[in-house]
Amino acid sequence: MKRGICLEDRTLERSRRFFLMTAGHRFYVQNFGCRATQADGAGIAAALAAKGLHQMDTPSAAELVIVNTCTVTSEADQDARQTIRRIHRENPRARILVTGCYAQRRPAELAKLPGVRWVVGNSHKTAIADIVTPKLVNISPGAEPAELTYHGEIVAGGILVGDISDQTEFLSYPVVAAGQDRTRPNLKIQDGCDNRCTFCIIPSVRGNSRSARPEQVIDQVGSLAARYKEIVLTGINLGRWGRDLPGRPRFVELLRRLLSETAVAKLRLSSVEPMDWSDDLLALMASSDRICKHVHIPLQSASDRILKAMRRRYRVRHYAGRLERARRLMPWASIGADVMVGFPGETERDFSATRQFVTDMPFTYLHVFPYSTRPGTTAAEHGDQIPSAVKKKRGRILRELIASKNLAFRRSLVGRSFSAVTLDSRDEPGARALTDNYIPVTIDGERLDPGRLVEIEITRCREQSTSVRLRRRLPL
Repeated sequence: MKRGICLEDRTLERSRRFFLMTAGHRFYVQNFGCRATQADGAGIAAALAAKGLHQMDTPSAAELVIVNTCTVTSEADQDARQTIRRIHRENPRARILVTGCYAQRRPAELAKLPGVRWVVGNSHKTAIADIVTPKLVNISPGAEPAELTYHGEIVAGGILVGDISDQTEFLSYPVVAAGQDRTRPNLKIQDGCDNRCTFCIIPSVRGNSRSARPEQVIDQVGSLAARYKEIVLTGINLGRWGRDLPGRPRFVELLRRLLSETAVAKLRLSSVEPMDWSDDLLALMASSDRICKHVHIPLQSASDRILKAMRRRYRVRHYAGRLERARRLMPWASIGADVMVGFPGETERDFSATRQFVTDMPFTYLHVFPYSTRPGTTAAEHGDQIPSAVKKKRGRILRELIASKNLAFRRSLVGRSFSAVTLDSRDEPGARALTDNYIPVTIDGERLDPGRLVEIEITRCREQSTSVRLRRRLPL
């Protein structure tokens, strides 16, 4: 009798182990949106991997699919919905968990989509691995996972979303192990935003500005620097880092500590608002060969009337002053901006001011996007909405303008040398790399491992490509 029970137990145990290896241990993370969201997705993946789950390269190979959403525009919402439907269509057995900004804003809407089992907002994003893992592994083969629970309580409808404005501390997955498949990991050190631009929904889905402690950032950069040559510092409002911490330290102070207390080879800054590009920050960037010469300053509009309607905290003359100082200090830096076209009430005169400003200023690239109505924002209630055809036309004009400026800038770099980090170059004729000053390049005739630091010389520029020759491999 004991023998029979023992054999049965062994059979059940073998069956359970097989299930854990084949049906409950495979996941895929699909990210949308900004660098901060990308960093969140890498953290989720690292946390699930730490629980023993295996990350897959495609959603069709996974039993758990995390869809990490953006909601900055209606197009972002649509992209997320289409992706969820496609995942379910191609892999109907997958259990889909939706998280991110769209999940925070419209959880019930997402929960109705086919294949969606759980919706977890930004308010609880850092708990996803702890919440979901037991649902996947502590069940019998072929059974459905239990209802979503949190702190022992059943969560109705599989939706877990709290009031993001209640969060006062910076919460994030440990990122030391995140981004293992990347050559340039994103390190989120700040979340949320205290600005209340009239077009932007992000404060309501990300909460108020919250900063990682400086010691935490230093530890994480130190750990990542042992494996990566370039680390991208990111946040929702990166330049506001530290304003909520004791003593109200400034972002530039954190950068000085990172340079002195870690061995990081290259730090790249993501978007920083115009009023946060202080003289000290620009001077530090210009003087250090370990901070990439890449300045991204959101513009939105070059009409003071529109900036006021947007509730932006600067005017055109302030913005121009920051750009001009950046160019004087760093003649070969890439300088980029976000520009919105078709904000409610934007006249042809307003748009012409933006077009002329882009023409006159030393921009090397732009992110141009049409205004998108976001319910719940002040601008959505504005009566003077701009027709879609007009927004498309204005966007096309700016894209054509910046394409010519970008080509002229790259041609001015021919014969000059820059450091660069190599990227994944699978199926490419040469090695791909990104220069210190944010130029994607191809190193002709070379095959280099990703994540290497090299020195290159720019040799030829075309409309869509920049060719370079390898001068030397820099020390590991």
